[in-house]
Amino acid sequence: MDVADGTYHLGPQSGRLLVRTSRTGLGAKAGHDLVIEVTRWDGEAVVDAGDPAASSLTVQAEAGSLEVREGTGGVKPLTDSDRREIEKNIREKVLHTGEHPTIAFRSTRFDGAPESFRVEGDLTMVGVTRPVTLDCRFADGRVQGTATITQSRWGIKPYSAFFGALKLSDDVEVRFDVGLAAEPSTS
Repeated sequence: MDVADGTYHLGPQSGRLLVRTSRTGLGAKAGHDLVIEVTRWDGEAVVDAGDPAASSLTVQAEAGSLEVREGTGGVKPLTDSDRREIEKNIREKVLHTGEHPTIAFRSTRFDGAPESFRVEGDLTMVGVTRPVTLDCRFADGRVQGTATITQSRWGIKPYSAFFGALKLSDDVEVRFDVGLAAEPSTS
C-alpha cells in the first residue's frame, strides 16, 4: 500500500511519540530504564511520492508534557511518587521547560523508499539546534521509526543521582508510530 500525496496532520490522536532511557554507573541496579511518552505534540507531514525530496516533516512537542509510562529494572518497582519526581526532574533539571517550552524537528532531506527511508533534519531542544536522522518505514498506513539522541550534543547533562553512582545514559532512543489518515488534507 502506498501513501497518497498530500498534507497529513499528526499528533497524539494519530500515534505515539516515546522516549526510552537506560541507566549506567555503579548504582545502575537501583534505577529504572524508562519509557516516557510525549503527550502533547503536533506535526505536519507533506508527502510527494513522485518527488520524495519535496516531502517535508515538522513536529513540535511541549517539553513539559513528558510522562513516565513504564519503568523496568531497579531494586524495587517504580511508584507513582517516583514517576512524579522523575517528571519534575525532566522539566526542571534536564529540559528546563520554563525557559525552553518547545522541542521542534524540521526535516531537511528525505531519502529511500516507503519500506525503508531516512529523514534528516534539525532538532531544537533547550535552545540548541543540531542535526538528527530518523530511520523510518511505512507499512499498513503507519510510519514507524527511531532516532538516537545523544543528550550532551544539545548541552544536556544526563541526569544522575547518588553522587553520580546512578546515571542516565547519554544516548536516549526516540520511537514513533504514527498513522496517516486515509484522506489526507491538501494545502
